[in-house]
Amino acid sequence: MPRDASELARRLARDAEAVCRHYLSKGRRQGRYWTVGDARNAPGRSMFVRLSGPDSGPGAAGHWTDAASAEHGDLLDVIRKSCGLVEFRDVAEEARRFLSLPRAEPPYEPRPPAPTGSPEAARRLWAITKPIVGTLAEAYLRARGITDLRGCEALRFHPRCWYRPDERAPTESWPAMIAAVTDLSGAVTGVHRTWLAPDGLGKAPIDTPRRAMGVLLGHAVGFGAAGDVLAAGEGIETMLSLRCAMPAMPMAAALSASHLASLQFPPGLRRLYIARDADAAGETAVAALTEAAEAAGVEALVLSPQLGDFNEDLLAFGLGAVRASVRAQLVPQDAVRFMRRRMARTG
Repeated sequence: MPRDASELARRLARDAEAVCRHYLSKGRRQGRYWTVGDARNAPGRSMFVRLSGPDSGPGAAGHWTDAASAEHGDLLDVIRKSCGLVEFRDVAEEARRFLSLPRAEPPYEPRPPAPTGSPEAARRLWAITKPIVGTLAEAYLRARGITDLRGCEALRFHPRCWYRPDERAPTESWPAMIAAVTDLSGAVTGVHRTWLAPDGLGKAPIDTPRRAMGVLLGHAVGFGAAGDVLAAGEGIETMLSLRCAMPAMPMAAALSASHLASLQFPPGLRRLYIARDADAAGETAVAALTEAAEAAGVEALVLSPQLGDFNEDLLAFGLGAVRASVRAQLVPQDAVRFMRRRMARTG
């Protein structure tokens, strides 16, 4: 069994083309190389993966370079980026699964059950989820018009997540999109569950298809590393819709109006864009968060949708219209900074 990263990388390199066909399926073979848009499996031809060569060292099979971004790495990096993984143990487990190797597991030691709804219960649920790529959760988001999930490692999938309508009802299981709620240090304090229909094209036909657990107040589902500028709003789909228009801007989904009003600000934040939901609770949250931002010396600006929220706008008017609407509401230098990459790719 492989004991380290280098041995796993060598084993993957021996079948580099099969690895590419599986994890970089939007590319194709060109001579001795596999070409694709990037290591996250975007369409294109800027990334080159060497398909033949020694198992390791200079010119090794599996080594790749992205001419557009100057990124480079081996096939373990391909697995990490294409599957949206963060921890090496998850990358190694996925590599072992692909190679049909036994999992490297420590001796089993039973743990006491975590209190229902606690942060520990949330972390345990998060630990048994899988990357969102290729799952019903990805299909659900695509049905909502959200097609770019790069940088969305806070979203994962569970094929059979427990759901109990009330204390007297039997427990059911449904596929679910799981979102990690994290504090400013990146520690998971809770999770948000969106139970899905079996075809992934909508939410499950249950009374409350969205529920959160753990410690949420002040924390959020984060997309991208927070810096001096941040966009924050209530819903996951709302913020992912904005992220389609501004893929480079860090974002936070607080999950509700009351939690948005209590959002903690990351160190160094100087400007906060607040994505407004067009209802009474949304207006109250915007007012409270604006006041808190000003007290902390942070400039607060409101982004307003044309309909109820930005996901409604995306579905009704399309990405081009959302991008134009958002661009007009940004500080000019932020429009250049956070929208240039997408504008350059789409023309």
